[in-house]
This record gives sequence, C-alpha cells and structure tokens, in this order.
Amino acid sequence: MDIKTFMAVAKALPPEISICIRGAHGIGKSALAYQLGEILGIEVIERRLSQMSEGDMIGLPELVNGTTTFRPADWFMDACHKPCLVFLDELNRSTDEIRQAAFQVVGSHALNGNVLHPETRVITAINASADYDVSDMDPALMDRFYVVDLEPTVEEWLSWAKDKLHPHVTAFIKSDHKMLEHTTAIEPGKVYPSRRSWHKVNDCLVKADLIEDPKDARFYGICMGLVGSDTASKFVSFVSNLDRNMSAEDILNRWTKNKVAVKKLGNERFNILIEKLVEHSVKNTWTDRQVKNLSKFIDTMPDELKLGFWSALTDHPERTKMLENIKRAHKHLVPVLLAAVDGSDSK
Repeated sequence: MDIKTFMAVAKALPPEISICIRGAHGIGKSALAYQLGEILGIEVIERRLSQMSEGDMIGLPELVNGTTTFRPADWFMDACHKPCLVFLDELNRSTDEIRQAAFQVVGSHALNGNVLHPETRVITAINASADYDVSDMDPALMDRFYVVDLEPTVEEWLSWAKDKLHPHVTAFIKSDHKMLEHTTAIEPGKVYPSRRSWHKVNDCLVKADLIEDPKDARFYGICMGLVGSDTASKFVSFVSNLDRNMSAEDILNRWTKNKVAVKKLGNERFNILIEKLVEHSVKNTWTDRQVKNLSKFIDTMPDELKLGFWSALTDHPERTKMLENIKRAHKHLVPVLLAAVDGSDSK
C-alpha cells in the first residue's frame, strides 16, 4: 500500500483498532505515525520497545497497606487521561516480556487495569523479513492489528523531498528511480541506499558546503559511507556532469548568451534551473526584461516542465513574498502555458 492510501485508511479506522505498519527500513514508517497524529490533532507518545525493560512498560511495584500493587508508567497514564497516538516502535525487536505486555495494549487498549482514553490510538512499526534480526510475531498477536505492508512510491518520496532536499539529490533520483533504494537480495555487511540514507547524504553534503563540489574527495567519501560505493560513484558522476555554473541570473539577465546551451539541457538540468529560478524569486523582484527572458527560457522546455515551473512558482511556501513576480510572470507566460496545456490535452 502506498502512503496516500494508507493515510486515508488510517484516518477512517476507529481508534480502538490498532495498526501495524510493516515495511523496509528507511521508508518513513515512524514519520507516518507523527504525520497521522498531526492530522488528527493529538499528541504522539513514542516508545521504542527494543530499548525498554518490563518495568518501563507495565510500571513498578509499590507496597500499599501491606499489599503490592503496580504503579503504571507516566506515559501510559497520559494516554489514559487524554486522546493520544501511542507509537510502539520496533515491537518485534523487543523482549518476550515486553511483547506480552504490548499484547494487552494493542488488543484491549488496557494494561493492568488501566484503560486507554477512548480516542487514543495505538500504532506499531516493524521490519518483517529474513533480512532483519527480529523475532517472529505469532498469529494471535498479529490478529489484534490492522496490518499494512507499506510500499511508498518513488513519486511520493520525490514530492516529500522537493522542498527539503537539494536539487542535485532529487534530480539524481528522478534520472534513475532505482537509485533511491535497494530492493533485491542484500549482501550482509554491505552498504545500500535507502530513503533515509539519501536524507543523510543531503544533510551532510549541505552542512559541509560540498553539495556543489563533487570533485572534492570528501564528497565521494561522505556518500560512500551512507549509500554504498557503487551508488556514490554514480551520484558523483551525475553531479559532475551537471551544468552547475548556470544560475538563475544566467537565464534572467544573460539569456541571449546562454540560449544555445540551454537547448541542450536534459530534463534533470531543467528541473535544477527551475528550482534556482523559484528560489531567486523569493529574494528578488524581477524586472519586465527579466520576465521576458524567463518566458523565452520556459518556452524551450517540454510541456510538462512548463506547467511544473508554474506550479513550483505559485505553490511555493513563501509565495506571499513573490506576488509581484508571479503577477509579472503571469502576464508574459500566459501564451506559453496555454500552449503547453493544449499540447498536454491533445496527447
């Protein structure tokens, strides 16, 4: 199931139905729990069960009037007193004692006589295959869940990454979807790319100010340890071959000089220039001359990229800062965009 479908189903399920998300590492299972909590407007209480002892789950004993009783954990009582989303991560990496306690929580929404708030939801996320060092979850436990095998699409990841990762990273994945994550047999000990590791590659290269400098040996060194040597080599080659020197100013101010080079660009380079132009619009006010040059540049693109540029410009999170530019661009781009729409409709 892809992310969009899962989120629609998860919102529709009643709170008393616990959810088990199964899937490969690094695909965003944990992030989905927090996203669902935000959509529902409830606090997320996360507990990583692989790191918990029995007392962390069921509480600790206390002597009261000569008898022993258990004092429940604070996090569990919070979920009893108010609506929450209890996220029990790594259930199949926990001890037998923790799984037995979780059995009652996911099945009855209760533990040792304390009952969860009727609007509190329970979600767990697990890796489930022979590639992982995990324990089997018996049928009686699985029967207490709504179970989903999560398989996010590449397009969903690209949509998420659009405003979060550097254009070099997203353009590389757009050029070859197989580079996003490893999906075939895994060789023990070998480093492979994943959605999570590409996020780390992006953050490390950006923070080190290396994302624009693939010739620096550290660029490959960082990538190799996060996505593996084969993928790192391909990424270095891809970024090295991009026309990184072409800027938004080259389009807006020096179109006549650069128009021949622009016509030789592939889609991935167009996408990078689109993102540079949109970011330029956030910080600068375009002149009529610049917008005319922009129009000529947009006219050289495939139709789907023309429409993609307009969407990127008008849907930008900081579009309120760009209203003057959007108005001027609209005036000059209308003929180009209408022709693109007509071209798309006729296909």
